[in-house]
Amino acid sequence: MTADDIDGKAIAATIRGEIKEEVARLVAEDASKQPGLAVILVGARRDSQTYVRMKKKACEECGIASFGFDYPADVSEEELLAKIEELNKDPKVHGILVQLPLPPNIDEAKVLDSVSKEKDVDGLHPLNSAALCSTSTHAGTEKLDWKNLASIPFHIPCTPQGCIELLDRVNCPLEGASAVVIGRSNLVGLPVAMLLMHRNATVTVVHSRTKDTASVVSQADVVVAAVGRAEMVQKSWLKLGCVVIDVGINSVDDASAKRGYRLVGDVDYNGAKEVCSKVTPVPGGVGPMTIAMLLRNTLNSCKRS
Repeated sequence: MTADDIDGKAIAATIRGEIKEEVARLVAEDASKQPGLAVILVGARRDSQTYVRMKKKACEECGIASFGFDYPADVSEEELLAKIEELNKDPKVHGILVQLPLPPNIDEAKVLDSVSKEKDVDGLHPLNSAALCSTSTHAGTEKLDWKNLASIPFHIPCTPQGCIELLDRVNCPLEGASAVVIGRSNLVGLPVAMLLMHRNATVTVVHSRTKDTASVVSQADVVVAAVGRAEMVQKSWLKLGCVVIDVGINSVDDASAKRGYRLVGDVDYNGAKEVCSKVTPVPGGVGPMTIAMLLRNTLNSCKRS
């Protein structure tokens, strides 16, 4: 068996095209309804600057207004909080993104929590996290359509949302499937586990204290690897025909590469190709979906405003 690649780059491009069309319709109906994303960058980290440029470029491509606010690394926490409060009240801004990491002199949690939940397009606000963790299975509660993530009335973290979108776009059945999530971070592991559960998968979360990790993973129809360890998941761990979403992005030394290193995921990609039915490559798999979901969240916030 040779697995098919899940082409996140192509799928993200399709989604950006869908967003561009919807933004154009919104603006044609009411010019004041152009979605707007504010991006706050603190310091001069090159990787952060690159990510911010990519987000601004994606906004421009889709017709979403972008507002950039750059601060030196020694900016005071009070100044940042004041700017966020101003943006919370600005009707032209529908999403606020604080580029992480922040310098050590800034209380990261305090800054993120100051973003209003309605404009928290990263999906990291405690109230958005709590909404994601509500299963709403008891009588009388509103039933949400978890097969249509764009319809969910609160913000879902971008990378986990992108993982589920990839599975849906390649028609991977989730209901009744055995799914294993490797990693339990607040950014990816826990939210993607909740999203899989909302889709009626049977979910196991593997972490650093799990006994016989390989045996647990080997039972999975769907594997989401988000642990940050280069090529940790081996071919021998994977069930024949399973689907693998590799969230990891790690650099490993490679003297033959132009930069002296290459990027790999948390899964041994070449080995996985021999046993999986579908797998995301690294790079070009989950990465492009994160920005696409950020744009979707910004559009949804505008539509709800």
